[in-house]
Amino acid sequence: MIEYFPTNYVWNLSVNIALATGANHGEVDEVCRQLVEASQRTDDSGSEAFFRAWRNLGDRLVALAEQDLAVGRTLSAGTKLGRAAIYYMTGERMTHPTYTPRKEVYEKGLRSFARHLELARSNCRRVEVPYRGTTLAGLFVAGHGDQAGLRPCMVLANGLDSFKEMIHGSGIQHALAERGISSIVVDQPGTGEALRLKGLTALIESEVWAGAVIDYLELRDDIDSDKIGMCAWSLGGYYAPRAAAMEKRFKLCVAWGANFNWGELQRRRLAREGQQPVPHYWDHVQWVWGQNSLDAFMSFAQDITLAPVIDRISVPFLVVHGEADRQIPREYAIQQYAGAVNSPKRELKFFTHNEGGVEHCSADNMSNVRDYIADWVAETFIDLGCKGVRT
Repeated sequence: MIEYFPTNYVWNLSVNIALATGANHGEVDEVCRQLVEASQRTDDSGSEAFFRAWRNLGDRLVALAEQDLAVGRTLSAGTKLGRAAIYYMTGERMTHPTYTPRKEVYEKGLRSFARHLELARSNCRRVEVPYRGTTLAGLFVAGHGDQAGLRPCMVLANGLDSFKEMIHGSGIQHALAERGISSIVVDQPGTGEALRLKGLTALIESEVWAGAVIDYLELRDDIDSDKIGMCAWSLGGYYAPRAAAMEKRFKLCVAWGANFNWGELQRRRLAREGQQPVPHYWDHVQWVWGQNSLDAFMSFAQDITLAPVIDRISVPFLVVHGEADRQIPREYAIQQYAGAVNSPKRELKFFTHNEGGVEHCSADNMSNVRDYIADWVAETFIDLGCKGVRT
């Protein structure tokens, strides 16, 4: 993993995720070199310096895109706006929930990404999934192929603090589309637009919002509603298996990072690092889960575990995990795999230094892990009788 900041793993991880989801290494290098001193601060001033640097880079890319548009270079403008969105969101997600400037920058990111899709003529469309009297924002990518008919579909979701735009930028939707599989990634409750614009906080019962996504897909005339799977990364390694265990319309499941017992992980973190493991971490998780104190959150979090439901997974199940993941213990991957005793096809894949992808959610080499997941999904859909799917 590229590590500019010797004492700040969280910033290093964020930089690598940005690079893996659409950033340019030269632009990122310029930003990071100016942040080394700020990375060593232990208060919010460091996070705010990080925010400003990435916001300024986003603003610069938007200005360059406008120059392209002025001379009719729409494709180039669209490419720059896609990177601007990643830069805005990379800066925004590292600040305190109450930090006022983050709202404007997040909205800049959404606008930039929307224009990127339009100008780059992407095989990606924004969709709205009906959910409890409102909607969840999603990005839908149609599977490629000459064969007519309905296509299988993967539901993709965030972890604790990622965005649908980052998952799209990882290339997983493109990799699935090349294999003839459609996909939809949503900002589920607790993430992205759902949290920031609509105040929808995270649910232990991920099958509730995941089921709403299936309801939406069942109404589309291009999706085989009997061939829908789910994949999610980081904390999504809890959300996706939980949804597959409880929502029986899912036909396969992938945990991109084995978050078997996230509540226990929080107890370990509090005991190890105290009330300030990184600036505003506990404030952030309380915001995500809708809790008003650390005590309330810790009591609530004990139920964020797959232990009571893992044996209810009755569909093909893939767990991928980085061998050197610094956030989720290797033991959780083993427990998650071992507990899925009723899966007819289960696999635990540790990524090694030889392959890359050893860090959390394969931030050091997302390409190889992404393609492994896409191949496994395609092979499993073929096993389930899907036509027009290939590897």
